[in-house]
This record gives sequence, structure tokens and C-alpha cells, in this order.
Amino acid sequence: MPERRIPRAFNLPWGSGLVLEEAAIEGGLHAPSIQLLRYELGQNKGQTAVRFAAYGVEGTLEQRPLIVNEREIASLRAEISRSPRLKALLKRLVED
Repeated sequence: MPERRIPRAFNLPWGSGLVLEEAAIEGGLHAPSIQLLRYELGQNKGQTAVRFAAYGVEGTLEQRPLIVNEREIASLRAEISRSPRLKALLKRLVED
């Protein structure tokens, strides 16, 4: 899997900013990635968000949904533990 630097820029139709943290692993057909984004321009300026993404074997962002196989969970969990802000936001997603 190509190394992707952090932070790095992202651009979406509704705003742009930085990928602040990323938990990514090498999967079978793609590289699953969960990213912590901070918008710096656009309608979401100042907000943070989580992007669930998949990268192809060439290292390019794919335009398809992220699918994480059961056997990839432990590896992705280990990567998330290295990204404290991303982990905290994901915890908020699943806590009762």
C-alpha cells in the first residue's frame, strides 16, 4: 500500500480541508480507510467529519462504498487505536 502523508488535503464539492488522521489497512481487493477530516473551506468550515473510504491497489481513492471483511476487523481496529481523535469520534457513533 502506498504511504499517504498526514495531514493532507481533500476536496469535495461542498468543501475542502485536511485529512488529520487515517486508519488504513491493506485488504484483498482494496485498502479500507477511515479518515478524520477537518473542513477549512466551504459550507462545513470548522467542522470535523469521518470518511469511510476505499483505495485501489494503485493508491487512488475509489468511487465505491467501503466494505470491510470480517477478517480485516482486528487489523483496522489496531490502526484506529493509533488515531486518538478518530477513535473518539467513532466511539460517539456507537455508544449508547
